[in-house]
Amino acid sequence: MIIPKKDKLTAEQLDEIKKITAEYGVEIQEIIGTHRSLYAMKGDERHEILVNRIEGLPYIDRVDSMLTPYKLMDRRSDLAHHQVLLHQKALGVEPVVIAGQCTIDPKRPDLFAQTAQAVLDAGADSLRGGVWKPRTSPYSYQGDNKAFQILIDAGQKTGLPLCTEVMDEYHVDMALEADVDCLQIGTRNALNYTLLKKIGDKIAGKNTKVLLKRSRHMGPIDEFILAGEYLAAAGNPNVILCPRGTLPAVDGYRNYPDESIVPLLKERTWAPIIVDPSHSVGKAVYVPQAALAAIAYGADGVIVESHIDPKQGIGDDPKQAIKPDVLKKLIADIKELFYLKNKYTGYITEA
Repeated sequence: MIIPKKDKLTAEQLDEIKKITAEYGVEIQEIIGTHRSLYAMKGDERHEILVNRIEGLPYIDRVDSMLTPYKLMDRRSDLAHHQVLLHQKALGVEPVVIAGQCTIDPKRPDLFAQTAQAVLDAGADSLRGGVWKPRTSPYSYQGDNKAFQILIDAGQKTGLPLCTEVMDEYHVDMALEADVDCLQIGTRNALNYTLLKKIGDKIAGKNTKVLLKRSRHMGPIDEFILAGEYLAAAGNPNVILCPRGTLPAVDGYRNYPDESIVPLLKERTWAPIIVDPSHSVGKAVYVPQAALAAIAYGADGVIVESHIDPKQGIGDDPKQAIKPDVLKKLIADIKELFYLKNKYTGYITEA
């Protein structure tokens, strides 16, 4: 990682560095952060002469070498100073809540419009709405492009930034053209490296955020962080990691709730963490407790499913969406717990 003395290299300076690194088969990727730009070396950046030549340039502060497999997502990288903003809130500084329907019913746009307003009134920071749905069965509802316009209309009416899942390049292009604030990569695509690279390329240099969910079959923590590295390595560091439950499922829950990995993630990466308790537990009655558990573990926020009338919903909403009045109380409790937990960080000591 190349750290310049000023916030950003000039075009001439960057060209000079690229000419040097090309001699060693190393490429340069610019990463545009909140306060400064960084320059990742992609290739064998450990060559001593290469490092010495770059550090000898008068406009370079230093060259950092990361021993972890994720060079950019590592909490010791200079991207640790980068702030991911959602609805003008800095994740990690203030708690963030994303809420809305799991699935938008294209035949009932009124239900989503009412839900969106209720989510706004409850105090949520962003509106989620499922347009395209990955399903295990090919006969299940797969989503509808008509639902996308319903989502956009609700965002314009409420003023809330939008978060929706994308599954292919066509979805990404539609979302970016409509200026969707946050793209969700679901559990089934969490290890789809081809898609991750394509999304990274499309959002490079943009302010678009990506909510990357943890795969249900994902094992080591590093594997989850490395999936985020694919996005950051393309030039956009606005990556949010989202634990959402894994396998094997706990009897009575939809998945194995994995909010307990938040401290492990915080030890290794600077990336903000928003937990999805709705998919972890799979039942509305358990969602508030699971959400508060995530905050207690140190999460920067939650993404929850909420519906104005869950029994009229489609997809997962009838079983796991909480009503707006529950959401309102949950948001108040999250804020109280988020600020309270900071008093107890002193319990963590090195072994």
